[in-house]
Amino acid sequence: MAQAGEIGVRIGLSAVVIALRDRQAVVLTTPGDEGGHQAEAALPFGPFDPVRDRTFELALRAFVTAQTGFRLGYVEQLYTFGDAGRSSPRATPGPERNREVSVGYLALTVDAAEVPDADARWSPINDFFPWEDWRTGRPAVLDRLGDSLNQWAGSDPARRSRADALFALSPETRWAEGRVLERYELLYEAGLVAESARDRDRPPPGHALGRSMASDHRRILATALGRLRSKLKYRPVLFDLMDETFTLSGLQIAAEAVAGVPLHKQNFRRGVERTGLVEATGRLSTGTGGRPAELFRFTGADPRDGQAPGLALPVLR
Repeated sequence: MAQAGEIGVRIGLSAVVIALRDRQAVVLTTPGDEGGHQAEAALPFGPFDPVRDRTFELALRAFVTAQTGFRLGYVEQLYTFGDAGRSSPRATPGPERNREVSVGYLALTVDAAEVPDADARWSPINDFFPWEDWRTGRPAVLDRLGDSLNQWAGSDPARRSRADALFALSPETRWAEGRVLERYELLYEAGLVAESARDRDRPPPGHALGRSMASDHRRILATALGRLRSKLKYRPVLFDLMDETFTLSGLQIAAEAVAGVPLHKQNFRRGVERTGLVEATGRLSTGTGGRPAELFRFTGADPRDGQAPGLALPVLR
């Protein structure tokens, strides 16, 4: 235990569990409040006990199941979060002046059924980052957000250039879907998200920009989404979100839901076929609402090198 006036360190573990549901990328969340107030969404989070817990991953799996009733499948370590000035996660309260260091994990699952715990739920990721969904065109929220960012930037050319590069505020700037964390961090720095006001003991902004989250969980979620979007292009992670068999249209819908951008249908299909990642099953799907579509399955890694490529994302301009 830290002595009076000293600040100790307490290690926590955060889980970003992503699935697909109703053409949306969703994340597993739990209530993040204390004392009976309105709950903020939180990621499943728990403390790491160096005496009791043999590994981070085993501890993570145990408390996610305890908090949500959901059992994790594939997981990978994401990042370690320990910035000063962030409020402490509600799962490890205490009188000690401990600084929270959270080890984040990303988990992907094909199972997005209702979770057994009534307090846990699947929440659409775009509820937290509405500016990230370009599938049907430029998000309307960017008009209001652009005005706020221009006011924040003022006459500072570096700020204006940074805001434009990240949020594509000018017509000649292209949207870079992988820079999710950088966009959220800019909004935090500019005081335009509720977490920024909360952590600085300031009144909340007049207009909410997406759902807020407990502690720095929206930052962790932004890190996970950016990582996943980037990995789509060099590893076949999308298939960890797919059923055993799927149509190419369903695969494109999944890619668009994760990447947040519309994809060119013919170019996407040609790209998938060139990778050799899928093979036809010889069966047809009758659940597409139209003509029966051919069913495919993931072929797995190339046996020659034990690896498989990602998918090309030909954005529809």
